[in-house]
Amino acid sequence: MTRTRQVVRPGRCAGRPTGPTSLSRPDRPRWTAGLRVRLLLAFASLGLTSTAVVAGASYVQARDVILRQAQDAAVVTLTEQIAQLPPIRNLPPGQAELDAIGAELSDRDDTAIAAYQGRSSRHDEVSAMVPAELRTAVRDGRVVWQRQTEQGHPYLVIGTQLTVDQSGGTPRPSGLEIYRLHSLVAEQRSIDRLATSAWLTGGLSLALAVLLALLAARGVLRPVRELGEAARRLGDGDLTTRLAVTGSDELAGVARTFNHTAERLERQVGELRRMEADARRFVADVSHELRTPLAAMTAVADVLAEEAPRLPGDAGQAARLVSQETQSLTRLVDDLIEVSRFDNGTAALALDEVDVAAAVQATLRARGWTGQVVTDVSPGTRARLDPRRLDVILANLVGNALRHGAPPVTVRLRGEPDWIVLSVTDRGPGLDPLVSPRVFDRFYKADSARSRSEGSGLGLAIARENARLHRAGAHRGSLLAINDPAGGAVFTLRLPRRCTDRPQPSDGRPASDTRPAPHGGRP
Repeated sequence: MTRTRQVVRPGRCAGRPTGPTSLSRPDRPRWTAGLRVRLLLAFASLGLTSTAVVAGASYVQARDVILRQAQDAAVVTLTEQIAQLPPIRNLPPGQAELDAIGAELSDRDDTAIAAYQGRSSRHDEVSAMVPAELRTAVRDGRVVWQRQTEQGHPYLVIGTQLTVDQSGGTPRPSGLEIYRLHSLVAEQRSIDRLATSAWLTGGLSLALAVLLALLAARGVLRPVRELGEAARRLGDGDLTTRLAVTGSDELAGVARTFNHTAERLERQVGELRRMEADARRFVADVSHELRTPLAAMTAVADVLAEEAPRLPGDAGQAARLVSQETQSLTRLVDDLIEVSRFDNGTAALALDEVDVAAAVQATLRARGWTGQVVTDVSPGTRARLDPRRLDVILANLVGNALRHGAPPVTVRLRGEPDWIVLSVTDRGPGLDPLVSPRVFDRFYKADSARSRSEGSGLGLAIARENARLHRAGAHRGSLLAINDPAGGAVFTLRLPRRCTDRPQPSDGRPASDTRPAPHGGRP
């Protein structure tokens, strides 16, 4: 049985680059059979090939044996019947004698023909059913036979020549030819039954191969599926995932390796989490401990700031510097405390029904930015959100635009059925493509020369966390930063219009938050 397989290779388009990039990305996705399909095909191919070879060889051998036995039996029978014929008295024999010999050697299934120098008992059958080459061989004194088919009916032609005894007892050819047409219909039926049995055996073998393939695929794929599911759970963060190890084969070795890897990963991640928690706790503790001395320092700094104009030269400048640095340190500590609340899950919303347009104007007015910012807000846009956190977010975005962008700075408010959208745009140089992915990272500053700038590098990170704290069901607020094609940066804030209260932390700690709005710097 011949199998053909068509191999389709992706074509190459005219003018298409043929460099490494083009080779690594094929023009068309290639379908790849799964492990189950490959196992089924392998077992089916093996079973079909083995069955075809064994059944084909058995069929050919059995057919040859059946035909050879029928042939030998027919030749022996004809030889015995010829030996029992009465001796030929007259040569050449007459037509009546030829007919008698033919009738004597014929039976119900076989037909015998006696011929002598062109005359025969059945002349038409000799010329039609006995090949010329076989008649020539018989005239040469040989016993020959040949299988023939006539109108779909197989038969065996056996030819021989009678001998007569000479006066000295030596036999010589008599010229009297005997042909016997032996039917092979019974043998053909046996061969057909044999072929049917071979096909049935092949079909059963194929079915058995597919069944064995399914069992093998189930035994192989079950551990593979378990390994895939365990890897998925491990990737989702369930570091306690382990596989049951059974047996000592290769799959069991893979399971043991996976368990060992998962155990080491759990131990390392646990250590990292512990270290991170310690670091966060340390920052929170230090920040809280600094608030009391900072309160005293702030009071002293305020006094120094009031007296600075009256102090001489360097003393006045030092007083102003102390006041500025004390304020910067106070803002940094406040930012760190806010970040620790986000990390500990204690930051909570104080929701209220807010006129967002009025809240925007209030934020700008409180900081003296009304004359520096262009507003495009629709009065009457209301939402249920935390007004203080909205003030924090907007103050950070507008402050960044004024410090690092270029006028005009524009604040736009757009109301949607389920969202409010606030955008802050400036016409400055915009965000560097290398900076944009990290613009909301904590303590990130693109310019190391500004490491001592007014901003702490936490403002945008806190603004984004405040946005994400607003949620409605499965949806939460977002803060995105992009570059405007016309120039400048665009920060877009999206908040749900009907925010829901965030659940209190499980440890029952209060979620009070009365910190003033921070003013972080853009990276």
